[in-house]
Amino acid sequence: MDGSISDHIAQRLQQLNEIGIALSSEKDTPRLLEMILLGAKRITGADGGTLYTVTPDQTLKFEIIRTDSMKIAMGGSSGLEIPYAPIPLLDRNGKPNDHMVVAHAALHERTVSIADAYTEKGFDFSGTRAFDAQTGYRSRSFLTIPMKNHENDVIGVLQLINKLDPATNNVIAFDTDDQRLAESLASQAAVALTNKRLISELKALFEAFIQLIAGAIDDKSPYTGGHCRRVPVLTMLLARAASDAESGPLKDFSLSEKDIYELEIAAWLHDCGKITVPEYVVDKSTKLETIFDRIDLVKARYEILRRDARIHCLERQSRCQKTGDELGIMLLQQEYEMACRQFDEEVAFLERSNIGGEFMTPADQEKVRALGNRFWTDRTGTQRALLDENEIYNLCIARGTLNNEERNVINNHIVATIKMLEALPFPKHLRNVPEYAGGHHERMDGKGYPKGLKRDQMSVQARIMAIADIFEALTAADRPYKSAKRLSESLAILGKMKKDKHVDPDLFDIFINTKVYLQYAEQFLKPEQIDVREASDIPGYPFV
Repeated sequence: MDGSISDHIAQRLQQLNEIGIALSSEKDTPRLLEMILLGAKRITGADGGTLYTVTPDQTLKFEIIRTDSMKIAMGGSSGLEIPYAPIPLLDRNGKPNDHMVVAHAALHERTVSIADAYTEKGFDFSGTRAFDAQTGYRSRSFLTIPMKNHENDVIGVLQLINKLDPATNNVIAFDTDDQRLAESLASQAAVALTNKRLISELKALFEAFIQLIAGAIDDKSPYTGGHCRRVPVLTMLLARAASDAESGPLKDFSLSEKDIYELEIAAWLHDCGKITVPEYVVDKSTKLETIFDRIDLVKARYEILRRDARIHCLERQSRCQKTGDELGIMLLQQEYEMACRQFDEEVAFLERSNIGGEFMTPADQEKVRALGNRFWTDRTGTQRALLDENEIYNLCIARGTLNNEERNVINNHIVATIKMLEALPFPKHLRNVPEYAGGHHERMDGKGYPKGLKRDQMSVQARIMAIADIFEALTAADRPYKSAKRLSESLAILGKMKKDKHVDPDLFDIFINTKVYLQYAEQFLKPEQIDVREASDIPGYPFV
């Protein structure tokens, strides 16, 4: 073999290897498609070429077009969209579109090499001729190669046009070496493209599954609908603001797009453990609610007391009437009406106590216990306490609507979250998801749960999620135990949490100074809630 020919083949094989290595490392699909076509043009010496992909509706979509001599570059990194309609693989009657060479190559899974399109029989090159007539180009030699993946499915077609003689620059036919090299490249390219698509599809499936879980948790309770969807948005707003900080304690903190993605996944999964929490606890809107609100039972007992008082009054008035004691009748009526007013006041008090507020005074708790010592008579004549022990216990809840046992059930959702996430085989770039998601109820002073971590034991990402979770809950309009707080109230509470070492002070400052709170509010809060726009208007600011 001539030495120069041998060197030329070796050089082309080296180029093929280099292209194959580059294809295996490329992550961006448009760029990958462009590399395939440019690589094929380079190793075959083609002036032009087109890369098509097979679509689900059985067409060949134009992805990349390049013709060097015409300075034509469409698709890929060119920034120019390809205006041509996809080429159908089947005609209207469902028959193979064999008159188009690219469709024929895809349908029959074979390479088609054509020396001169103008003299070739059996294929329709009318479109090519029209293009040539319009532009002055002369399309002559064609090499059309189907791209088959590891399952032997055709996923695209690579078409090269006009091989140029390196010595004369004249258009010549593609030879067998060109075909072998191009087919080898097409095979490698198909595998690389399939791998990229599989990774993209698995990623899309993974993200859809995560959002499905979050949606199921939100849908499980009408009162928390949207929480799992809003927290990721707020987390990302604060994370990007912290990463962009150019001064202050967090100026050296930065997040790559991979880091951002990992944190976003954690934010979507931060409450996945709530799937284990019973609805009657999550949805408990009043202190006496279980399957139904037991305040109605209490009110029914008062109606019995009222009825008994009325009967007792009438019986005594009847005796007075027999003796002609008109004054006694009037006094008994007044006594009955006074008892009814007292009943009304007590019912109103118990109804107020049943609503979970910010704080219930010890005096009100003692009054509930005192009322519990009253008795009513059931239909069997048995004396029963006006409030049983469980009702007294729940009505005396100091904050919110949950008693200690129910709060422990709720709090356990974070333990379940960590357990569930740590059981998943997360890949390397998502290995911190359990830590980020599992830390959003920890406090900077170590008084949070479930692990009682302090600030220096937590990642910045976990601290970001803690603020996002709290602020979303404060401003949410879909909680059963409270009304939606205004922005001023929510920020004042969050500011107090900064002073109490509940939330990270540096992240809080970024949250306020970059107006993350306002960006979030304008997306998710009702207009009437947005009563603060400048930090100086926040009650208690600057919370030092």
